[in-house]
Formats: sequence, C-alpha cells, structure tokens
Amino acid sequence: MTLPIFLELVEIKAKTASILPFLIGMCFSYYAYGSVQPLYVGLYFIAMLLFNMFVDVWDNYNDYRRALDQDYQTKTNIIGRENLSLAAVERLMLMLFTLSLIIGLTLAWFVGWPLLIMGGFCYAVGIFYSSGPKPLSSLPLGEVFSGFTMGFMISLICVYLNTAPHFSWTLTAVAEIFLIALPNTLWIANLMLANNLCDKEEDERNHRYTLVHYIGIKGGLYLFATANGMALLAIVCQVWLGIAPMTSLLSVLLLPFIMQQTRLLWQKQVKSDTFPCAIKILALGSTVQVLTYALGIILH
Repeated sequence: MTLPIFLELVEIKAKTASILPFLIGMCFSYYAYGSVQPLYVGLYFIAMLLFNMFVDVWDNYNDYRRALDQDYQTKTNIIGRENLSLAAVERLMLMLFTLSLIIGLTLAWFVGWPLLIMGGFCYAVGIFYSSGPKPLSSLPLGEVFSGFTMGFMISLICVYLNTAPHFSWTLTAVAEIFLIALPNTLWIANLMLANNLCDKEEDERNHRYTLVHYIGIKGGLYLFATANGMALLAIVCQVWLGIAPMTSLLSVLLLPFIMQQTRLLWQKQVKSDTFPCAIKILALGSTVQVLTYALGIILH
C-alpha cells in the first residue's frame, strides 16, 4: 500500500472535520475557564485522529463488503479500485483502533469515569456508523449522529480534559459548550447531507435509505440552507451571551460565500462538482470561527 493510497483510505482530507472542533474546544477552554492541560489534550488529539482514521477505513471496508452495485465495489470504493488486500486493511484497522483505545483508557484512568462514558459513546457511533444489521450511515439518522459526535462531543471532551477534575456538569456549562460547538455540528451534518444528496440513486441501489430518501432532494436542499443559516446565527448568539469574544462576529462576513456555495449545490447535486461546496463551507467556516475566536483571546 503506497502512501497516497493509505492517505485516501483513511480520508486524510476529511480530518478538518475533527481537528477544528478540537481547536474551538481549546479556545473556549481558555476563554471561559482560563485552563489548558497540554499533556491531556495532546494525548487526546492523537487518540482522536487515530480513531477517526480507523472509522474512515472501517467505513470503506464495510461499504466494500456490503456493496450490491458492482460498479461501486470495483470502480468507486478505494479497496476494490486499488485491489487492496482485505487482510492488510483489517490489520491496519486493528492497529489504529488498538492504539487509540490504549491512549483513551490511559487518559480515563487519570481524569475520571466521565471520559469513559463520552469516549464509549463516540466509539460506539464510530463502529456502528457503517456496521451492524442497520448501519447508522444507511439510516435517516446519519447526519444527526455524525454532526453531534464530531461537532459537539469532540469539543465537549476537549473542554472536560482542559478543566479536569474541576469541570462542573451543570446544564448551563454543557449548554454553553453545545452552543460553541453548534456551527461545527451543523456544518459536519451538512457534509453528510450533501454527500447523500449527491449519492441518492447510488445509495438506493445499495439499499441505503438515508434522510434524503425520505425528504427528497428538495427537502434536503432546504435543510442544507437552513443549517448554514443557523450556524452563523449560533455565532451571533455566542457573542450576545458573552461566551465568545466580539471578534467572532467577523465570521458572519462569510455569509455571501456560504450563500454562493449553497446556490451551486442547489443547481446540481453531482459528487465531483458540487459536493466540494459543503467541504468548502465546513473548512472555511470552521477555520474562520477558530481564528476569530483566537483573535479575541489575543486582544482580550
């Protein structure tokens, strides 16, 4: 397996979706609590990336094994397209999963049982996202689980590790983190929604009945646009409530770009042409959110 094939197999380009929620969690930890634990969050970052890579390989592996569409299995899925050894892919998955689990359990030993609960939830979603009799990715719940787990849970764990053992499990504390993570949560959910919009026919041929199957292309497009608007509104609410600096409002300047990319997806839903619109919104939106938040910390 060459390096380029490995990087495609673990979908390295999609790691922005986990790194940026981690970074906004770091910013909020410092801004709201004045606390950062470099060792804990450094280990968490490694474990998070390893597990994220495992999940993406696991998804490709299960999609390959379950595929009913011969063209998808042999020409689209990287395992079939590159004629990869299933045994080699299985060994890679075992290594990524084991290393991530060891680091996670070690962290839980030092910071407490809440990390076991949160980490266990994330591992369960990652494993059953593409496996089991009814994989989450083939159900109308995929957007919810992917957005909530990667957008919110990554940030929540980050804040918990930075403030352990003094984190207060109050409704207000969790709600503040949820609001801080909401833009990422919505943009990550939109990433899967855009993918399902583009793959509707292929998914149905492979008996994957995603949210788009039930609400239709038009309903999916309206949901995509609404989620983008809610993401920017959430940033405004963060500043209004005092849990984000005033500089975060600069993120709203992305509205014209987000509207442009949304219009492109509305015009046609083609994987190679317009799925990148959702990627661009997530990448730029989340990056600008982190940078404007960090700017506020620097100027504070």
